[in-house]
Amino acid sequence: MQITVYGAGYLGTVLSACLADFGTPVVCCDAEHEKVRALAQGQIPFYEKNLEEIIVRNVRSGRLAYSTEIETQVARSQVIYLAQDDPAESESRALKLAAMAPAGSILLISTPAPVGTATRIAMKVSALGHDVSVISHPVLLTEGCAVEDFNQPDRLLFGTSALDAIAQLKILYRPLVMRGTPVIVTSRETAELVREASTAFVATKISFINEMAALCEQVEADACDLSLALGLDKRIGPRCLQAGIGLGGTFVESNIASLSALAQRKGMQLKMLAAAQAVNQQHAERTMMKIASVIPNLRDKRVGLLGLAVKPHTSSVIGSSSVALARQLAKNGASVRAYDPFAMSEAGTELNQLVALCDSAYTAAEGVDALVLATGWPEFRSLDFARMKSILRRPLIVDTKNLLDGNRLRGMGFEYLGIGRANA
Repeated sequence: MQITVYGAGYLGTVLSACLADFGTPVVCCDAEHEKVRALAQGQIPFYEKNLEEIIVRNVRSGRLAYSTEIETQVARSQVIYLAQDDPAESESRALKLAAMAPAGSILLISTPAPVGTATRIAMKVSALGHDVSVISHPVLLTEGCAVEDFNQPDRLLFGTSALDAIAQLKILYRPLVMRGTPVIVTSRETAELVREASTAFVATKISFINEMAALCEQVEADACDLSLALGLDKRIGPRCLQAGIGLGGTFVESNIASLSALAQRKGMQLKMLAAAQAVNQQHAERTMMKIASVIPNLRDKRVGLLGLAVKPHTSSVIGSSSVALARQLAKNGASVRAYDPFAMSEAGTELNQLVALCDSAYTAAEGVDALVLATGWPEFRSLDFARMKSILRRPLIVDTKNLLDGNRLRGMGFEYLGIGRANA
C-alpha cells in the first residue's frame, strides 16, 4: 500500500514519519520546494521529542521520502492524506488531490478544518465524477508528545459511511488495531466536531484547575495535592489537570474559534467555552499580579524567563503562554532575558528582539531580580540552584508550573512562589 501525505508542516511531517514507522512506504509532498528539500536533507524545521530519530530511521530504510512531484506521487497512491497545518485552502487543495488520485483511492482529511468541510469536499468530488472516498480523519496530536499520541492513541476516528474504505484503513493501522485501539466510525461532521470539542473540553478542564488553584491560595490549600486527588477519580482523570499559566498549542486557538463560530452561526452561545477562555486569559494576568506582588514596579527590573515553548519536548511557540508572559513583562517595563532548550529560533522570530535570548539557563538568570519558570522542561529540575542563588540579583523564583521543590528552595534561602500552593 503506497501512501502520500500532502503537507510538510508540523502535522504532515509527524504523520508521514509515524506512518512510515509502521513499515509502509510513505511520500511526504508539498509545493514548497525549500521546505521539502530541507526535510529530504534531514533538516527538520522544528523540534518534537523522538521525531528526528524516526525520520532518520525510515529515510535510511527507504520507507520515507520527500517530494515536490505531487501529481506523480498521488497518482500511484491508494491512500492520500491532506495534512496541512493551515485549513485556509483545504477544500481547493483536496479537490486537486482527488483529481490526481487513481480510482478507488481514499482521501483522508486530517487538516483541522471546520465542521462540514469534508462533506462539502465529498459532494464536489462526486459531482466531478472522481471515484475517491473522502473521509474525515482528525489526528489529535499534542506538542511535545506527538509521536507518543500517534503511536498510543485513545481511538482511531473516521468520518465516513464507506465501510470498504474502513477495511483498508484497518489494514494500514493494523499495529494499533491489533493492540486494541478502539476504531470509531461516524459521520464526517461528528468526526470534525470531536476534534474541536476535545480541544474545548481540555480548555475547560485547565481553566477549572487554574480557578481552583487561585482558591487554594486563599484557603491555604495545595493545588498539586488537589490535582492528584481529583485526577485519581475515574470520572475525571489526571491528564491536563495541572495548574499553570494557561492553555496553548498549534491548533488550540483555531479549534476553539471554529467551534465558537459554528455555534454562533446556529444561533447558539457556548457559555462554558466562553467562560473557559476568559479564565485562561485571566490566569496569565494573575501570573503578572503574582510577580507584581513581590516586585511592585517592574520598570527597569531584570526578569529571567526559563522556557518559551508552548510545552516541554517541542520547539513550537504557537499560542505559547510563556511568550505571552514575556510580552507582558516587557510591556510593563521589565528587561527580559530568556532561555529555552529547543525553542530559541522560533521564539526569536515571534518576539522580534523584544527579549534577550540567552544560551543557557544560567545566562538568563545572571543578575536578574526574579527568575520565572514558564515551561516545564524536566531539565530545569536538575539545575544547580546553589549556583543560581549566587548569580541572581535577588533570589526570587516564580514557578508557574509547580515543577520545583519549593520547600527545598526556601531552605536554601530563595523566595519561592508557586501556583495554588501554601505560602505561594
